[in-house]
Amino acid sequence: MTGSPSAPTAYPRTPRTTGTRNRERMSYDRELVHSVLDEGYLCHFGFVRDGAPVVLPTLYARVGERLYVHGSTGSRPLREAGEEDEGIPVCVTVTHVDGLVLAKSAFHHSVNYRSVVAHGRAHQVTDHEERLTALDAIVENAIPGRADDSRRATPKELAATAVVRVDLEEVSAKLRTGGPKDEPEDLDLPYWSGVLPVSPAYGTPIPADDLAPGIPVPGYLTAR
Repeated sequence: MTGSPSAPTAYPRTPRTTGTRNRERMSYDRELVHSVLDEGYLCHFGFVRDGAPVVLPTLYARVGERLYVHGSTGSRPLREAGEEDEGIPVCVTVTHVDGLVLAKSAFHHSVNYRSVVAHGRAHQVTDHEERLTALDAIVENAIPGRADDSRRATPKELAATAVVRVDLEEVSAKLRTGGPKDEPEDLDLPYWSGVLPVSPAYGTPIPADDLAPGIPVPGYLTAR
């Protein structure tokens, strides 16, 4: 899922991608943005409905310089994305929490994180082959190896599935690393300070109640 070799190494800054606080944590590096996106599979998809903001969690995948998001054809924003050639304005965010930062004071508690915010317009994908590519990518992004180890969608299922794309053009990453930043006068207080690391954990796969006997757990699940 790499971008074009000729693509610039950084995304251009825009008023919407320029931070107002902690600007030193901002980055427009294309490789960093891609790494944050590729490590996740759940995004928050924001749009405006009837004049009010709405944010929905959904699965996604990056393919080159595009994000693909899927949902039901009954979803109003996904329907609206195909009603106008210019698409609908959206904001897509992805965040990874890497640690809880515990300071001497409650005020200076923080979170170590990596995040990406992408602004753009969502367009409904109508090309059949692009839809299939996007859906495979979404499955693979969540569980590598699964797309080829499951039945592809039938025409009826495809008709009930909406896929939208958002081009990665107005994008920024933001991250925090390191320990707490306590005030000098608080350093002698008798409270523990430091970082509690946070990372995703995968448990033992639980077979379906109706799984036929003799079907082993796939290696791509046991290796996680």
